[in-house]
Amino acid sequence: MGITIGIDGPSGSGKSTVSKELARRHSLAYLDTGAMYRAATWWVLSQDVDLADEDAVVACVSAMPLMVPIDPDDQTIICDGIDITDTIRTPELSRVVSTVSSYYPVRDILIGMQRDIIDAEQSPDSFSHGRGIVAEGRDITTVVRPEADVRVLLTASEEARLARRARELVGTADAETIEKTRGIVSERDRQDSAVTKFMEASDGVFTIDSSTMSIDDVVDTITNLAGRLT
Repeated sequence: MGITIGIDGPSGSGKSTVSKELARRHSLAYLDTGAMYRAATWWVLSQDVDLADEDAVVACVSAMPLMVPIDPDDQTIICDGIDITDTIRTPELSRVVSTVSSYYPVRDILIGMQRDIIDAEQSPDSFSHGRGIVAEGRDITTVVRPEADVRVLLTASEEARLARRARELVGTADAETIEKTRGIVSERDRQDSAVTKFMEASDGVFTIDSSTMSIDDVVDTITNLAGRLT
């Protein structure tokens, strides 16, 4: 059986960078579940659906023609034949993605898709040839795959998280940019925490504070936890 590694955490904790490097190092698939919620938000907006109309949003997401990438070195996201990789990372979309992700029926649709992708990586015919997958997001360790072989909550100080997200969004982490980023990060975490628990580790979930750790240090720590990868 392939291995499943679930990594959860708040915005800017380093989930994506660590998860992709972990997948590369051990020839695993990589699943960014947060990108799926962003893609769903883009799709709803592109169809001129009112974000406040839950039924309409759910119906729209259920018909979303999304291609979910699992190659850590090619995270091109295609929806309805359009490359939306960069579009879903804009501050404008970041401000409204929690509205879509707060609807439980939307979460059910995407969680079902995520579980199918994780299950598929157990097959020798899959991207990882059955080695397994690293899945990251908000609720991998508690909802999507609570029985994962390795479950990690990746955290970091607020200062470190804001600086990372500022660099990701605009390429700089000066004081003014960090302050502008604070509202986006804090509001996203606040809204998401209403529907899923990702600020405190559940039983059996290992917490790693990445505030002062290098990417390699975090990857090494998770590799040691996994054991089977070494």
